[in-house]
Parts: sequence; C-alpha cells; structure tokens
Amino acid sequence: MAEQQEQAAPDAMMTRIGQVVMLHHGGDREEARGRFLDLWAEIGEDGDALHRCTLAHYMADTQDDPSDELAWDLRALSAAEELSDGRVAEHHQSLAVRAFYPSLHLNLAADYVKLGRSEAARTHLRRARGAVGALGDDSYGHGVRAAIGRLELRLDGAGPSGEDSGPDRLGGPGGETLGPPRQRP
Repeated sequence: MAEQQEQAAPDAMMTRIGQVVMLHHGGDREEARGRFLDLWAEIGEDGDALHRCTLAHYMADTQDDPSDELAWDLRALSAAEELSDGRVAEHHQSLAVRAFYPSLHLNLAADYVKLGRSEAARTHLRRARGAVGALGDDSYGHGVRAAIGRLELRLDGAGPSGEDSGPDRLGGPGGETLGPPRQRP
C-alpha cells in the first residue's frame, strides 16, 4: 500500500503517448506518425512541457526525412529546457530532467550525422557525453553510454554507418513510456 502511494498519479496524456509508441514499435510507423500529430495538436505548442518533450522525442523516430527528425528532436530539447524536476517527478518519481539530456543530445548528434553536419554532431555528442553522469548504473544508462561510444566511433570513421546502428527506444521498468530518454546509434 505504501509503495502504491509513492507512485505518481496516472497521466492520461503520457498513457496515450505510450500507446502510440507501442503502435510504432509494433511496426505501424505511418499510423503512429498520424496519431502523434493528433496528440501534438491537442497538447499545443504551449502545452505541458513534459508532454511536448516526450511526444516530440518519440515523434522524431517516425519521420522519413532527416530534417524533419531534427526538427522534432529540437522541439524535444526545447521542451526539456522548460521542465522542472518537480514536474517530471509528478509523472514518475525516479526521473530527473538532467537524465534526459544525454539521450536528447545523442539524438541530435545522430540527426546531424544523417544530414552530413559532422561538427554539429560532434557538439551534441560532447554535450551528451558531458551529461552522462546523470544516468544510473543500470541497463538504460549503460545503453546510452554505449550508443554514445558507437556514434563517436562512427564519427571518427571506425564504426558502423548502416541502418543496423539505428535507434533503440527504452522505456520504464515495466515497458511504460516515462518520457525521454531514448537512445540512438
């Protein structure tokens, strides 16, 4: 009972975003993109920053054009900059805004690689590397650190550059959508 009281109250919009993430993971990219756009219209440009950050973060993966993916990842970063730890903890007690940044910057670095902008990619990769101290010593933290290392190797010309190094999305301990982070190559 006490453990249940420590859990944050359900957030209907985060649940709906999570359902669309599952749809996307199930392979229906087009439908997920459409549903994300509908949710984005509902949230609005000035809506809850956690909702905007999370949705934009996952919406980026549904994009076909790397420029569109970059635009969504930039929206996610911008929304994260408006977040407070208090708001994030309302959703899930174990989250802190600073833990979003390694993944957000890693995603931007990967976007810039796709666009052939290696200096911008390196800038965001340095920011991602500089923020990894906020990550836990768990499978998610290890995954993000490994993805940063892979992208560093790729930028240095020593790593894979194919689709096999594409994005992985990690959710909460029960598979729920916690909001960012997600990881990239």
